[in-house]
Amino acid sequence: MYPEEIVAPMKSELTDVGFEQLTTAEAVDNLMNKASGTALIMVNSVCGCAAANARPAVRMAIGNTKTPATLATVFAGVDGEATAQARKYFLPYPPSSPSIALMKDGKLVHFIERHHIEGRPAELIAENLKAAFDEYC
Repeated sequence: MYPEEIVAPMKSELTDVGFEQLTTAEAVDNLMNKASGTALIMVNSVCGCAAANARPAVRMAIGNTKTPATLATVFAGVDGEATAQARKYFLPYPPSSPSIALMKDGKLVHFIERHHIEGRPAELIAENLKAAFDEYC
């Protein structure tokens, strides 16, 4: 577990733009079991690729004309229960942080793993997400 004072700014990069911070397995299940609609869930992380690539990318992507109805995040290494529960919905993909999932009607329709984030510019990741939003939202 990372100290809250260290991760608070990393969480706020997403919560300040409308992401809901999910901290329990129950909160994750409640979100995932919604009957319909789209949801973007980011598995946040303290790593450099989350700071330089993933968080900026999702912030850029939500400026698209079509966007998910719900924005949510879990924080790996901080909210362990919520992160483990969210990852169950991302199968068959292995645990990856950071990672970004787009859900539609409770089903995973698009997933970006860490190896697709690491070393790629935020703009490229944002374009990938925008294309997914255009298709599924």
